[in-house]
Amino acid sequence: ENLASGFYVQGLYLMGADWDIENDCLGIQKPKVLVVELPLLQVIPIESSKLKLQGTFRTPVYVTEARRNAMGVGMVFEADLASQEHQSHWVLQGVALCLNTDE
Repeated sequence: ENLASGFYVQGLYLMGADWDIENDCLGIQKPKVLVVELPLLQVIPIESSKLKLQGTFRTPVYVTEARRNAMGVGMVFEADLASQEHQSHWVLQGVALCLNTDE
């Protein structure tokens, strides 16, 4: 399906949380599961001054699980993921997305 604005991204990995497919939002991480593959993500570019979102968590997207490369750079962009929990819950869990896993 063609989008009027934005694009779809596949192959991102979620660390520190799980993805609740039924509610289409972040969920509590399952025991002993450190990284899960995120389903298809729709990216819509928008000016930050025009962005007014409720019920989301702004998640950093890194290149690797180490969250930085040899040069100390690693963050690519920030993604707003739907959430039913307070933002502080996800910050304490260390939730992030990454492009590559160490597995």
